[in-house]
Amino acid sequence: MVVTTFVPIHSFSGSLLVPEDCASPPSDCLFVPEELAEHEWLKMRHEIERLGDDDAVRALTVARRVRARADSLEARALARLHELRDGSRYVAEEAALELRVSRQVAQRRLDRARNLVERLPRTLAAMHDGEYEAYTASKIVDVTENLDADKAREVDARLDDKVRDGCFAPGDASQIRRAARELAQKIDPDGYTARARRARAGRKVELVAGEDAMATLYMDLPAEVAASAYARIDHDARRLRNAGDDRTLEQLRADIAAALLLAQNGRSATTGSGTESGNGTGVGALVYLHMPIDTALTMSDHGADLSGYGPIPGPLAREIATNPGSIWRKVLTDPGSGVPHDISRRRRPTQAMRELIAARDRECPYCHRPAQRCDIDHLSDWHTGGETSARNSGPKCEPHHYLKDEPGWRLDHDPATQTATITSPTGRTYTKKNHPINKPKPKPGAAPKPDPAANEPVPEPNISVPEQRQPTETSSDLSAPPDDEPPF
Repeated sequence: MVVTTFVPIHSFSGSLLVPEDCASPPSDCLFVPEELAEHEWLKMRHEIERLGDDDAVRALTVARRVRARADSLEARALARLHELRDGSRYVAEEAALELRVSRQVAQRRLDRARNLVERLPRTLAAMHDGEYEAYTASKIVDVTENLDADKAREVDARLDDKVRDGCFAPGDASQIRRAARELAQKIDPDGYTARARRARAGRKVELVAGEDAMATLYMDLPAEVAASAYARIDHDARRLRNAGDDRTLEQLRADIAAALLLAQNGRSATTGSGTESGNGTGVGALVYLHMPIDTALTMSDHGADLSGYGPIPGPLAREIATNPGSIWRKVLTDPGSGVPHDISRRRRPTQAMRELIAARDRECPYCHRPAQRCDIDHLSDWHTGGETSARNSGPKCEPHHYLKDEPGWRLDHDPATQTATITSPTGRTYTKKNHPINKPKPKPGAAPKPDPAANEPVPEPNISVPEQRQPTETSSDLSAPPDDEPPF
């Protein structure tokens, strides 16, 4: 009597029982049962609404494990792209376009990916196994980034052993960071001071846009400097609070910090209810606010735009505009397109042209750096006959200014339509459209278009799906350049 043993084979399509002697050896294209079950969970949509509490928690477990594996895949892919591009400084730019994040975020992910692949193999393996998400892994990267490669691998191995021995749970990111820090000090006690000095050399300030006309200012400082600064802010906040100020302590700390940075005397210019604004002279720091005349005259609350941030409510824009330190400039726009085409002049023509371009484009067309802090660059190169004019110029932040001359990259910008396109070395294209502040007026006799925003949710940002594109030939019909050299 012959007994045949059947074994299950799993794939994306499902499971199949086959004779054991006919089953091929396991390969990377096949799922183990646990991974197949997780894949089926990801297919669920409305079924989630019928889950009990135990299954809902199981769904959270699946989400965590899948997210950890996805973070592992991203890390390996970023490190591989960096290798294929021979360490080009523009790898983060290319990754940012596909990941749909900012260049700064992509650079941080790339740095973390290289650390994981080259120096922390066990942490990366734990991510692939669904144990660590990128957040937890980043804590280990932060602790070990100033160690040499051999000592970083030793910390990685000993930390993984502790997790496997059950010394602490892999999900406790804070505990893992403390354990990694202790191991780093034991493995390299003599390098602790040197690592601290290297870390201090990386101090920086970052501005991150938030929601509802708010933003966050991050300051990465030496510990004793940050603690002293906070103590000063907290002391002043509590003093004002005890004196009867009606703002909360959190509001007071924020307002006092801003007032100190802006060198304002007296009370902060940012106040709560029942308070008065400060009367200090402040410092020569500028922000640019673009606002249609009807919004300035309280006839509308729409169209106000803060450079580097985006739209803000009309009432807040008017508060900023009516501040005693604000300066008003007149900008004329094309009623058909809403694009600025003239600006009141108060300086020599080249400066007026720069101001017109900054008012028209507001920010780098490829990111969100305010145009006032960008280079003004020819759209058609000067050496190929491009004229020095507003229609042939546009703002570019320094990284994108250099990027346009990198092999394999192409940057196109049409000021008339406010459309910008980047073509990466793989041939993928990414298009972004910047909408004018003033909405174009319909032509006489044209039927008004229905407003889709009245019945539909707010659309996603106007970014196209990557597609293959062949570079277009540069037009040879160019205006004759002026006799003088370009000012940029």
